[in-house]
Amino acid sequence: MLKIHIMGAPGAGTTTLGKALAERLGCPHFDTDDVYWFTEDALPYRRKRNPDHRRKLLTERLASSESWVLSGSLCGWGDFFAPQFDLVVWLWLPAEIRIPRIEKRERLRYGSSQLEPGGNLQVVFEKFKVWAANCDYESGGLRSKQQEQKWLEQLECPVLKMEEELSVLDLVEQVMRVVSSI
Repeated sequence: MLKIHIMGAPGAGTTTLGKALAERLGCPHFDTDDVYWFTEDALPYRRKRNPDHRRKLLTERLASSESWVLSGSLCGWGDFFAPQFDLVVWLWLPAEIRIPRIEKRERLRYGSSQLEPGGNLQVVFEKFKVWAANCDYESGGLRSKQQEQKWLEQLECPVLKMEEELSVLDLVEQVMRVVSSI
């Protein structure tokens, strides 16, 4: 039974690592974006679920397995889940690495035409890139590097902080070294 939470800066690879680690461990992967937002909307990431609804959905999903990997941010709305964690992994990379990753990911996900001027997701995409680059994440705000660091300090489980660009395989191996000591 192993419950791992992976969080950190947008574009740092939390979801990518979460999926790869879950595959390595043979357990399900869950992502907080899937409960935070109404992702089934034609234009996703515009409507947020209320915190009670998020907690209910995530509780149901996590209860479906004895072991799991959860990626994404819970700070502020999902503190309730922290006592379940056996390990928390925090990822951070500089904005000059993260923003091109975000742009590539979103273009693959939605197509360039949706993100360009006049596209249905252009305004949301541009706001997200500005926030992810520095306006809020690096310098403060509701979900920020500072808030996440404070949140990590309160946890009663091991915390692995990784702040360098590594391959997904190398990230998984670093996490597995910590897992073997739990």
